Amino acid sequence: MIKGACHCNNIRWSFEGQIERVTSCNCTVCRRYGGLWAYGFKDQNIIVAGTTREYVRGDAALGFHFCGVCGCVAYWLGRFPNTDGHFRIAVNMRLALEPEHIQSIPIRHFDGLDKFEALADDSRCVKDLWF
Repeated sequence: MIKGACHCNNIRWSFEGQIERVTSCNCTVCRRYGGLWAYGFKDQNIIVAGTTREYVRGDAALGFHFCGVCGCVAYWLGRFPNTDGHFRIAVNMRLALEPEHIQSIPIRHFDGLDKFEALADDSRCVKDLWF
């Protein structure tokens, strides 16, 4: 299990299971937040706790949740359930409490600004951004 928290520890999350890769997106929101997103479903493989503030962008499909105290962006949450009733969520791996446990996870670069598609793999992983 990987756990994360905002800087003041007001918001916490846990991710159960194997993370195959994290996503770095260049859309108008993600490039500003600089998140590294790991995906799952709320209350299934991802559990979140704490009081957040929410920013809802454009089409209102996603809400970005951040700490009202320290400002860290902790996760985004789908605002509508998918066809089986589950809510899609992605936690920001930059908030991982033990970064050494995620340093070898590959990064998928996603062009969310122009083409809305994954870019070619460049073999970079989390440690290439942090260390």
